[in-house]
Amino acid sequence: MPLDPEIVGRSYPPAPPHEVTTDSVRTFVEATGASYDAGPAPATYPIVPAFTAMMGFLEAEALDLSRIVHGAQEFRHERPVVPGDVLTVALSVASVRSIGGNDIIATSSEVTDADGALVCTGTATLVHRGPEEGS
Repeated sequence: MPLDPEIVGRSYPPAPPHEVTTDSVRTFVEATGASYDAGPAPATYPIVPAFTAMMGFLEAEALDLSRIVHGAQEFRHERPVVPGDVLTVALSVASVRSIGGNDIIATSSEVTDADGALVCTGTATLVHRGPEEGS
């Protein structure tokens, strides 16, 4: 069943705050096969707290993670993410369209610091696969 287009514009409760630590940045960087000694986190690091916000969205809309394909991700930074930051992510739905029985969901996530200042904005495109033939 297609996703209700009424969710466009809907905002979801922010994910719990995420403390950026040197160890969490190192773990993230090492997962890519690189090494990290110090300094700002990679530009893609905000996916760590953003994923928690995305999971909150999927749960709120009763969407099965196993039927989601991550189509695209982008971050527009206001400043670098650094260890010591405490980040909060609030997700909203920018658009929904149905193509071939699949839902294409565009989301926007505002990543803010402990003072409420915008650190970056993330956009993601998710494909929610429709039911299998014969289901």
